Amino acid sequence: MVGVKDSQWVALREDDGRAYLLQNKPGEIKVKGLGRFDAMQLLDGYSIGERITVGQKSLTIVQAALPEARRNMFRRAQTIGIKDSGFLLSWMGIGVGSRVLEGGHGSAGLAMHIANVLGNTGTLISVEIRDEHAQVGKLNMDRLEEILPEFPDWHLLVGNLVDVEEKVKQICGEIDAAIIDMAEPWTVVNSIIPTLRIGGRIACYCPTTSQLEKSWNACENAGLEIEWAGEIIERKWSKASKGGVRPGNQPMGHTAFLMIAAKIASEEEE
Repeated sequence: MVGVKDSQWVALREDDGRAYLLQNKPGEIKVKGLGRFDAMQLLDGYSIGERITVGQKSLTIVQAALPEARRNMFRRAQTIGIKDSGFLLSWMGIGVGSRVLEGGHGSAGLAMHIANVLGNTGTLISVEIRDEHAQVGKLNMDRLEEILPEFPDWHLLVGNLVDVEEKVKQICGEIDAAIIDMAEPWTVVNSIIPTLRIGGRIACYCPTTSQLEKSWNACENAGLEIEWAGEIIERKWSKASKGGVRPGNQPMGHTAFLMIAAKIASEEEE
């Protein structure tokens, strides 16, 4: 087993999946739900994968990763969740080495998922117009950088997305993907297109149908090809007390409408 002393961050996991992030360094800290203690003293002599008792709780020591970081996020703005983040990453082909522009950083919910797959060779540019949101997102990203074994070249720009074209070109030349999560995505499409490579994709995250329609029209008018538009529905199931499994009591999980458009080559002239 790997000793805890070899890890800067670990998580103490309850059996139901809830987890508490601990930075393995000296000094007393307060962890909500666990109490006050010196993390380095508490973890001394333990290894990753062992159980530990803290107060009345019996927990498993696990290596901290994205799921634990996500569960322990600092929050201010609403975040894009797991189901939508995973769909966007997959459909848009975002992976190791990709260059991604994120419009609307918020608390970094989406940025954390993107950073997790980019590796050291990827580039992520996050743009947030509200400084108070950007600072919360930065806290989450700074901690994630310490947790992940690889972290991309990350840039946080505070300002309006329509004004960042030159800055984006200075950072990485052109981008492979852009994800827009803001109130009026259709107003920034034309500002992003010059930075997007041929074959690259733009995604718009739209809470309402009117936002989806306006974004759709803006992308089509700009010469982009609409590849997919719709919603991702999540339906949880649970184990019944008398045996079997059944749909849970939670409602069907709609969060927003998604639209993905691709930049294609211009028609050849005769």
